[in-house]
Amino acid sequence: MLLHVKLIHRTLATAMEIRAHVVVSGLVQGVGFRYFAFHRANHLGLVGYVRNSFSGEVEIEIEGDRSLIEEFIKEVKVGPRVAQVKDLKIEWLECENSHKSFVIR
Repeated sequence: MLLHVKLIHRTLATAMEIRAHVVVSGLVQGVGFRYFAFHRANHLGLVGYVRNSFSGEVEIEIEGDRSLIEEFIKEVKVGPRVAQVKDLKIEWLECENSHKSFVIR
């Protein structure tokens, strides 16, 4: 019976996991934005990556519990002190479990 309950809990936990692809625009390069995202994601236990794009934006792919990702996005909207976030584009996707940690690329 206990094993059955653990299996159900694991299934529910997996079902709540999701992936988000986020593109942040504004003054977000050269201001410590990737390091800010890295530390916030690790603090929340999320996995994925953050990288600068050639267009001057920052791209984030993040996986984990949806409520934690939403909290992460709230913090990313503000960013580090010297950043000026103008816009966020968020695409919600099915979780692929393709990341083991959160990294800066």
